[in-house]
Amino acid sequence: MDPDAEVDFDMSPFLVRYKSGRVHRLMGTSRVAAGEDATTGVTSKDVAIDAGTGLAARLYIPTDALGVRGGHEPEKLPLLVYFHGGAFVVQSAFSGAHAPFLNALVSAARVVAVSVDYRLAPEHPVPAAYDDAWAALRWAVESCGAEVSSGQEPWLAAHGDAARVFVAGDSAGANIAHNVTLRAGGVGGGLPGSARIEGMVLLHPYFRGTELVPSESAAAAWSLEKAEQLWGFICAGRYGIDHPFINPLVMPAPEWAALGCRRALVTVAEHDTLRDRGRRYVEALRGSAWAGEEAVLYETQGEDHVYFIHKSGSSGDKAAEEMAAVAAFIQRGR
Repeated sequence: MDPDAEVDFDMSPFLVRYKSGRVHRLMGTSRVAAGEDATTGVTSKDVAIDAGTGLAARLYIPTDALGVRGGHEPEKLPLLVYFHGGAFVVQSAFSGAHAPFLNALVSAARVVAVSVDYRLAPEHPVPAAYDDAWAALRWAVESCGAEVSSGQEPWLAAHGDAARVFVAGDSAGANIAHNVTLRAGGVGGGLPGSARIEGMVLLHPYFRGTELVPSESAAAAWSLEKAEQLWGFICAGRYGIDHPFINPLVMPAPEWAALGCRRALVTVAEHDTLRDRGRRYVEALRGSAWAGEEAVLYETQGEDHVYFIHKSGSSGDKAAEEMAAVAAFIQRGR
């Protein structure tokens, strides 16, 4: 049989890998152009961060913040570094799914955002995504407050506030946000200068483990065997499903002290099989040695995993309510 047609691993509905090594992505490959979004009043552009690895990002800013009138100093905004979801294997910072969501979030929270286009598995297994995320976060923080003429990214230099740094993500992106925040507060971590992560936002985080929680045990499609296979594919078998990368609940209470943020927000949805892991994450955080000030759990009834990505343009509904909760969390920053 032709190895370019013989399936090696079927990760539907995300992708299929063939024995030749060819990867065929079944979703998340669409791309929308950057520019001004008249509906939200947000402008975006694409930037390269590291040509060697291909690390790139899409930047977002409220359009009215770009104009400096009457000799006033440029408006300083919280810096939000965002990691998209997609099971570590699909989607991008430029996808048609995430661009509308980021436009809406930047408008609601009034931030300057860096949506990171990290490398995907299986071509680049975990921890490549974590390494890219960390590099992008450090790049973004270093760019904030720099002289605009210094060669740093001008939007961040003029408008980014390194004293108000937030990291966020949905699903696998929330997993990445957690691991980056853990690195920021751990031994050998730390952000440039005096910068610290003010807040971490985990939207329907992708965590698993061998000990099933109620929302998982009720879903045959998310059996332990399948979860182990998927995670093994994502990390090329380097880490088990109880490694802290994918199962932070195995961390002893003292180790949570390394989580380098002052506040945390975790959101879950009633019909999401990952729901109870998000709940237990908040419980573990509250009962740990973490020195943060606030760990908030936000729950949505009657919805499934990352429903808000597909409903980000609607108003007066659950997606808009969740967006408002995230924006309020960011705006409470010092």
